[in-house]
Amino acid sequence: MSLVVTPTRLIERLQALYPDASRRSLKQWLTGSRVRVNGAVVIRGDVEIALEDRVELAAPAPPACPAPLRLVHEDDDILVVDKPSGLLTIATESEGERTAYRLLRDWVARRGAGSARLFVVHRLDRETSGLIVFAKTVAAKQHLQAQFAARTAERVYVALAEGVVRREEGSLTSRLVEDRALRVRIAERGGGREAITRYRVLERRRAATLLELRLVTGRRAQIRAQLAAAGHPIAGDAQYGSRTDPMKRLALHATRLAFTHPRGGRASFDSPPPPAFGRRA
Repeated sequence: MSLVVTPTRLIERLQALYPDASRRSLKQWLTGSRVRVNGAVVIRGDVEIALEDRVELAAPAPPACPAPLRLVHEDDDILVVDKPSGLLTIATESEGERTAYRLLRDWVARRGAGSARLFVVHRLDRETSGLIVFAKTVAAKQHLQAQFAARTAERVYVALAEGVVRREEGSLTSRLVEDRALRVRIAERGGGREAITRYRVLERRRAATLLELRLVTGRRAQIRAQLAAAGHPIAGDAQYGSRTDPMKRLALHATRLAFTHPRGGRASFDSPPPPAFGRRA
């Protein structure tokens, strides 16, 4: 007389293998594609399996890069993300919680990756979108900041400037100061810090010009202050005299970032401007 073994459902096998797990946890494992039967992912608990079938539970997937940031690159030394307009890079007196740095630092800590530390290398204004790099070690931070100080890191932006810029390319050279309200402006009587930006025209529109801008120096609000002083404030930049706001945000995007990687070799990253930059203005 032979013994007939009735197949069992997968969820029942999981309950037998993990008696302390709740029914809800079992379902989450299934929907999260963590359960494998004979090496294949199975997401339905009512699937019938035989006694000899091998059931395994894979490790949970690491948490995704926190929204609204977009992960561009990560390795043992650096973390490059695409920051949206409206998010601070690091904390200020009025905003200490929801910043790009805080979101990423907590994300790295939750994953328990390496030393779970993160260091600020440079910043983008709250209103500016685009690429920003963070260091994961003190050595990487020092290596990158030395390049920013020596002006060897490549930082390229795209901006929609008001008015029609006549020259195809040129340089904006000035000295910048901060007033008592911490607003960056052009120094009128000497002093201040040198600021140099190179530009070229990408496209001329009826009442605006799409520009590519390369930072030689990296002063706070440098591009915004220099373009405003040249009579071409960035669209959406009411603080610097803009009278149009076609994108409902500052029309400035950090589109390329390149530097020598802490372990050697050139690292280059690109982020296309948001689609709204391509709309005619």
